[in-house]
Amino acid sequence: MANIRSQIKRNRQNERRRLRNRSVRTALKTFAKKVRAAVAEGDLERAAEAYRVAAWKLDEAAAKGVIHKRTAARRKSRLARALAKAARPPAEAKAARPPAEAQAS
Repeated sequence: MANIRSQIKRNRQNERRRLRNRSVRTALKTFAKKVRAAVAEGDLERAAEAYRVAAWKLDEAAAKGVIHKRTAARRKSRLARALAKAARPPAEAKAARPPAEAQAS
């Protein structure tokens, strides 16, 4: 236990921030989960709206220092890729990847 008054205050501040940051991180996971669930159901309109909210919340958390800015960028990129993959027609998705035999040669 700290004896110095300034350190006691710092410990109180750190604990409050830790709890606040934990709730923000949990909320970020929920927003990302909503995007992935909408993509899995094939509801692209709802997925796009959920992505917009998730990206905004990730940027907000990064600006406040809850998560690193590159972490926010990586998570947004992964969600955007999942959304784009779901938006592609199935025939185009198959054409985008060459067959396994062509890759081996």
